[in-house]
Amino acid sequence: MALPSEADLQLAFARMNYEFFNGEAPHCAIVYNERFANSAGRITYSSRPLTIELSAKHFRRHPDALQETLLHEMIHAWCYQKFGDTSHGAHFKQKLRECGLHSIYHDLGNAGPSQESKRRYILRCEQCSFEALRRTRPRRAASCPHCNKRRFDPRFPLTIYEIIELRAVGTTLDTAARRGR
Repeated sequence: MALPSEADLQLAFARMNYEFFNGEAPHCAIVYNERFANSAGRITYSSRPLTIELSAKHFRRHPDALQETLLHEMIHAWCYQKFGDTSHGAHFKQKLRECGLHSIYHDLGNAGPSQESKRRYILRCEQCSFEALRRTRPRRAASCPHCNKRRFDPRFPLTIYEIIELRAVGTTLDTAARRGR
């Protein structure tokens, strides 16, 4: 199912503004943010107009939660304009109940990357066994930060290992069970 366009979200905002706020919620720009993985939505108060960002990743998986999340962020905008309050405090909770919502939380879980990169690199010092995990291959020569803390030193190069396969080997619960915890 395709997500509503940002223009459709603006129309939903206008409808809910009159339905729940008597037209008193401040104008907000509404945009999708593809980077959100841990949050369904947020409001940014520093921009003019205020900006409501919604997680496209979350709402592709949970389209039924989009309107409620938009309303949640609209309550933040209304509280900010009316009381200067940006929290989930008393004003927010009262308005939340008036709007028919029951919880301040969006329990939509985490959304993984849209296109997970399979390339990962380990940089290893062959002299001291220092290792660092990187998502991208280094573009310049690098040396071990443990063997020489000052600057690049060609005597302590880092070997680049590309991780070819990502394979689940268990969970942390399995590890704890083996240790007898």
